[in-house]
Amino acid sequence: MNYFRNVVFIAAIAGLVAGLAMTVMQAFTTDPLILQAEVYENAEAAAPAAAEAAHDHDQAAMSTAEGEQAAAPAHEHDDEGWSPADGFERNAYNVLANLVGAIGFGLVLVAASELAGGMGDWRQGVFWGLAGFTVFTLAPSLGLNPELPAMPAADLLSRQIWWIGTAAATAVALYLLFLRRSPALAALGIAILVVPHIIGAPQPADHSTPIPENLHHSFIVASTLTNLVFWVVLGAAVATVRARFAEPAGDARRSFA
Repeated sequence: MNYFRNVVFIAAIAGLVAGLAMTVMQAFTTDPLILQAEVYENAEAAAPAAAEAAHDHDQAAMSTAEGEQAAAPAHEHDDEGWSPADGFERNAYNVLANLVGAIGFGLVLVAASELAGGMGDWRQGVFWGLAGFTVFTLAPSLGLNPELPAMPAADLLSRQIWWIGTAAATAVALYLLFLRRSPALAALGIAILVVPHIIGAPQPADHSTPIPENLHHSFIVASTLTNLVFWVVLGAAVATVRARFAEPAGDARRSFA
């Protein structure tokens, strides 16, 4: 129980540090790009609404001219669902999501590193952070690029299945390549690594979008760099907190780093 408590404590502290760092980075990198994309999204959504309003106005005018007594039925629209209000509420939910996500990833990183022997210092933490970046960001983004609002996307479930499969395959491949130190297993790891990309990520039927290509490219770069820094900070924080607060794990513990 004490060991489990240490794992949770390490992940929580490191996750809070990395989550706050990511929130600050997003404020200067990805958030402004998302706000720009929402301008295009709102403009695209407003065009059909304006056309429909004009059509309703024409129908009402025709009905009046013909002396119809019954009012024309109003068009019904599906609710878009709840979303946080712009400003403080939206920022607060963003911070909360970053912190919860960072703690969750911290738990994964701590558990994986402990099973492999633990982290000795912050340098090993950086290597583990780079491994997490490769598994959860780099490999999946080769098939599914980060998306801005108003961009087309394939079926959500299909994308989730491919993303999870790719992350799992990448994690297994890194384990075989760097932890088992066997040429045969390394070859197997490379094969597992490329399988999801041979299968290919789900793609939308129509790639047309109002988002400018340069805006999307900037978002991909900003999102990738932000996640890279996040994972490096998370790995280094996990190793630092572990060395400071966790019980000594013995000389037998080793890391692939």
